[in-house]
Amino acid sequence: MTRLLAFGFVLSLSVFCFVQTSAAQSPAKIPLWADGAPGSVDRMNEPEKVEGTNVSNVHHPSITPYLPAEGEATGTAILIAPGGGHSKLCLGHEGDALAEWFAEHRIAAFVMRYRLCREPDSHYTLEGHAMDDTRRAIRTVRANAKAWKIDPNRIGIVGFSAGGELAAYAAMHPEAGDPKSDDPIERVSSRPDFQGLIYPGKSATFTVEPGMPPAFIAFGYHDREDIAVGMANVYLQYKAAGVPCEMHVYSNAGHGFGFRPGTTTAAGDWPKRLCEWLVDTKLLTKQP
Repeated sequence: MTRLLAFGFVLSLSVFCFVQTSAAQSPAKIPLWADGAPGSVDRMNEPEKVEGTNVSNVHHPSITPYLPAEGEATGTAILIAPGGGHSKLCLGHEGDALAEWFAEHRIAAFVMRYRLCREPDSHYTLEGHAMDDTRRAIRTVRANAKAWKIDPNRIGIVGFSAGGELAAYAAMHPEAGDPKSDDPIERVSSRPDFQGLIYPGKSATFTVEPGMPPAFIAFGYHDREDIAVGMANVYLQYKAAGVPCEMHVYSNAGHGFGFRPGTTTAAGDWPKRLCEWLVDTKLLTKQP
């Protein structure tokens, strides 16, 4: 099982450390802003709403780390952006289960809880608050790369559905670090080194330019048209721009297949294909 190891890490201007946890315990969330996210400080102490494996009412965005066992890290890290239509976060089949699988396969994984723009009465926006959270999450992982035994040049993002939109936008619109910032996290870049787009929405808004991070795309043949057709068109944009891209279309899958341990379907095995692609792309050392 995944273990959290005792590492020091940077968060804003303070130094925190993990405490070792047993496999029966859940990893601790790390807030992206210790003193509250810009635009949410007055609500940062509100509890999240949990219904099964779904979470909503997120006002204190965070990442939950799943790290490989000591001495087994490959140096590759993946930020996971769960889906849920921007009204909830599906942390089961699009979050924690996948993070555990990555950690067991020697890849550091971080599950992001981001602010939701389609909850009732939400004042948050996708391009503003949710993307601020996404960029901050990538920066947090990169700023702590040494402590977490991560190569700062092998940090990617994988997003599902609504989270896939965030993954795509993170690659489309990265922000450089500010070397003069008093916040060490803001000194590093938010650019992901690779992106995994797993049945993302809003494909018509995706644009591709030369030099963007390589992409891995996976979706089901029976998904809605903006994904089942739209993402095929996005792949062609990557091809035209000369950006390496691999696409998997699963003929017996629809929307939301995610990752479920013990799956026997081709679509359910997409994380293995992602790891193979990362090895081929020189972003992951070959698995033993």
